[in-house]
Amino acid sequence: MTADPLAVYPLGSTLDERGRLQLGGCDALDLAAEHGTPAYVVAEDDLRAQARAYAEAFERRAPGAHVSFASKAFPCTAVLRVFEEEGLGCDVASGGELALALNAGFSPDRIHLHGNAKSEAELQAAVDHGLRQVVVDNAGDVERLARIARERGVVQAVGIRVTPDVRGETHDGISTGQANSKFGMGLDETRDAIDRIGALASLRLDGLHFHVGSQLLELDVFRRAVAAIAPLAGAVEEVNLGGGLGVAYTADQAPLLPTVDDYVRVKVDAARELIGDRVRIADEPGRSLVGRAGVTLYRVETVKRNVSTWVGVDGGMADNLRPMLYGAAYEVQVVDRFVGTPHARATAPTACNVVGKHCESSDVLVRDALLDDPRPDDVLVTPVTGAYGYAMSNTYNGVPRPPVVFVSGGRSRVVVRRERVDELWGRDVG
Repeated sequence: MTADPLAVYPLGSTLDERGRLQLGGCDALDLAAEHGTPAYVVAEDDLRAQARAYAEAFERRAPGAHVSFASKAFPCTAVLRVFEEEGLGCDVASGGELALALNAGFSPDRIHLHGNAKSEAELQAAVDHGLRQVVVDNAGDVERLARIARERGVVQAVGIRVTPDVRGETHDGISTGQANSKFGMGLDETRDAIDRIGALASLRLDGLHFHVGSQLLELDVFRRAVAAIAPLAGAVEEVNLGGGLGVAYTADQAPLLPTVDDYVRVKVDAARELIGDRVRIADEPGRSLVGRAGVTLYRVETVKRNVSTWVGVDGGMADNLRPMLYGAAYEVQVVDRFVGTPHARATAPTACNVVGKHCESSDVLVRDALLDDPRPDDVLVTPVTGAYGYAMSNTYNGVPRPPVVFVSGGRSRVVVRRERVDELWGRDVG
């Protein structure tokens, strides 16, 4: 057990004198009682602190940089509104995410649209709303966007998504910079796109964009990506360096985590050295803005033993798909009996698998977890679920999706209510 039992919990989390977890000044057991379980609990102060860390780090090293939240990480109005209030822009990858960003208060000139398979309707919406930039992913994007802008009598700013043919150390499912990627254009294709956009009166080439992957804990890959696209950057005003900074999901990862300042320094230094001071810098963090801010609370339904000890909770793969999808590792604790603290009940922790209620053997939230004498009705907490938990939530087995609860200053408020059972058939038409 790490010396700091809260190493990967939201900013300001504590264990009180009874050994009970406090989140944003709120007792975790009280939150579970008031809001039910499972529940996504988000520390608003952590969101704001991360937004300011990014904004300040980029302002120090690249004044005027455009920092956007990659909204796919947590597409929730309240979360988006926090980042709008903190002055960030917004990266959207669909018409739905665009609608969410506008509903949260983002001005269109602070939104840019991504996507490898944009629909006609999405491109039309981008032009009609006057988005800051549309990032084209392929030659088809260029031609359709040019036609739509021409029909509306406007000139649309565009960026080009470049595949730099570099690969970071991350899971295959979230690696995007390699040559054989569904995203972006190769270097030769990008040169052709630069020439083509320059010949179109309805498009204005504004920038180049790359994204090499997500959950990256080593930073040299960003320098390699900048080096790959640098020869193409002479024609643009902006270079968007993507996102990708990882988060520590478990305490043993915490010492490996680069700081926001480390991440910004490496990216900006590479851009300045290899491209020059002329270009404006943009970046679009996602996971690292929201991951640590969120935890998920569960209630234990069953504890049974065969070859292993199985602790079954009232949620699972429907509220956190990442363990099943990527083999992602998480920590888990009983909220009022953290292992290794004076309030633990047992002399030795119980090794167990914490599993969900869904009808899949792969519905395992945490393998080989060490818990303090887990029992039915205990409340468990899994930290670092702020990124992609809510975003990927689903209703498998007819389980309604959990609420999102903001905590700050000792108060909690529901920002997304729990889904009702009758909403499971609310879209049926006959």
